[in-house]
Amino acid sequence: MKISICIPVYNFDVRELVYDLKREIASHSIDVEIILIDDGSDEGFKQINNELNNQVGQFILLEKNIGRSRIRNLFLDYSKTEYLLFLDCDGKIISPNFLQNYVDFLNENSDAAVIYGGRTVSEKPSSQKHILRWRFAVERENLPLEKRKIKPYLSFQTNNFLIKRDVFTRIKFNPSLRKYGYEDLVFSMDLKSAKIPVIHIDNPIYNNDVEDGNVYLRKVEESVESLLLMLKDFDLSQKLAEIKLVKAYQLVCKKGLKYPGLILFYFSEKFLKKNLLSKNPNLKSLDLYKLGLMLKKAK
Repeated sequence: MKISICIPVYNFDVRELVYDLKREIASHSIDVEIILIDDGSDEGFKQINNELNNQVGQFILLEKNIGRSRIRNLFLDYSKTEYLLFLDCDGKIISPNFLQNYVDFLNENSDAAVIYGGRTVSEKPSSQKHILRWRFAVERENLPLEKRKIKPYLSFQTNNFLIKRDVFTRIKFNPSLRKYGYEDLVFSMDLKSAKIPVIHIDNPIYNNDVEDGNVYLRKVEESVESLLLMLKDFDLSQKLAEIKLVKAYQLVCKKGLKYPGLILFYFSEKFLKKNLLSKNPNLKSLDLYKLGLMLKKAK
């Protein structure tokens, strides 16, 4: 049972992650390979990671950025193994048995096709400017195993998951999704439509790159733009129907409150943003901010 560890790299020093993986591979004699694909990173990061050329099975450098969906699909061209383990480049290994946990689970559950290990973050934010992203991770993303199991598809993320090759050849990431945001949810909904279970286990990886508030809000804006584009596509809109933000947006439009909501956001936007960048951001303010952005960008 050979596994390919697939790590898309973009503007991040991935050396620590690779060396931690190699230490476990050596100590446990695990039959895996590591494949890196750099998605058009800045030259400085390419030089930093250049020392890994002789440390991994394959290190592919792309001249242009092709996006989070297409780069994951690209690993099928370079990996020939039965399973692919996808890790984000900003992850950090926190268990000396991280890979072995996946191997042990597969040995006992040979029919498992998609396994999500989870994620975690620091107990406290590193600084005030990181509080918003940290709080969102703690309260919305880094859910404990039992909570993830309640809604296995909605709780799925792409930072740390293992997938059987024959499943991934049939159900890939949607290559039309180029902007940041929701490509993982669309993928999980495709798995759901195909009746392929997403199995959740307690094998988290540490999120090693929590953005500051301003950077995160720019990503939020990009994700809202991406979401609006998806909602114009009937098939994609059906897959996104379970998202609370989509439900709220469609309800506002259905009730004829789009224009009043837009006026309300016009007067409240700066106050919402002020709260989100404060020492004590409220995630309900983030929800309202996202909804307001949708109304503003959809007009």
